[in-house]
Amino acid sequence: MPIINSQFSPNFWFKNPHFNTIFSNRIKRQKTPKYLRKRYQTVDNDFFDVDTILSESDTAVIILHGLEGSSKSGYILEIADYFSKTWDVWAMNHKSCSGELNLRKTSYHSGRTEELEFLLNEIHDHYRKIYLIGFSLGGNITLKYLGENAEDLHPKIKAAVAVSVPVHLNSSARTLQQKKNWFYLNDFLVSLKKKAIEKIRREDPDSAKILLIEKATSFVEFDNLYTAPVHGFSDAEDYWTKCSSKQFLPDISIPTLILNAEDDPFLSHECYPYVEAMGNDQLYLEVPKYGGHVGFLESSGRDRWYLRRLMTFLKNY
Repeated sequence: MPIINSQFSPNFWFKNPHFNTIFSNRIKRQKTPKYLRKRYQTVDNDFFDVDTILSESDTAVIILHGLEGSSKSGYILEIADYFSKTWDVWAMNHKSCSGELNLRKTSYHSGRTEELEFLLNEIHDHYRKIYLIGFSLGGNITLKYLGENAEDLHPKIKAAVAVSVPVHLNSSARTLQQKKNWFYLNDFLVSLKKKAIEKIRREDPDSAKILLIEKATSFVEFDNLYTAPVHGFSDAEDYWTKCSSKQFLPDISIPTLILNAEDDPFLSHECYPYVEAMGNDQLYLEVPKYGGHVGFLESSGRDRWYLRRLMTFLKNY
């Protein structure tokens, strides 16, 4: 599809990508929708949690959060509140992100689509239409799922949106290791390492790997030590290469919008898939000049601009 000319234009302060990213996710007053939690037992004797807002609509929207987020992250609360006025909302929590560690050694990662598939199988009979919305890591999972399953996709999935997506994980991981992104990287690693160490201690409290993980200062170190071996990848590069959604974009077969801000501090040049969008008439790419990472605030007193944009896109299908 032709590249969409974005109309997003924030005020002066929100043209700074770091201010937009941090203010919108750490400072802005958040919505407080009332969730009903549903826990699903998986075939491997594990579980994951989904927080819902249900009103007997014939349309559902499934929302997937980003790295170390949850259904209670500010951007998820805001979009859940907004969309619940029109449709049923299913806000997924990736394994170990709902406030309780999952039971198995494995957890979630950037390419894990099993829980999304499980939830779709559980709910698709109850709806006429289903939409998918993924943010950051959740956006990568969404796009990968759509491309991998293009030929036998659930027919009730009518459209999807992915926001602030690192479609090329290898280069995005290295972008986050730049000095300007130290704050974000450290924040992610503190949370990731805490969960990984707690899981390792369940099986081997004296494991030498605990100290190595504690000392990890980059995604490549952490993913080499934990994410890759636990989930069956040979190393971090193998994990990133196999799970990057960019390679699956040409196969996407339903209307799908990718919304990546040009100034997103998390994204590399490779994360703007112009070629793939121009070669697939179901794939729409919108690259606003501003927005930061899952920010997209126009001013301090307003909701995120993309709420209206996403609703407008999805309602077309």
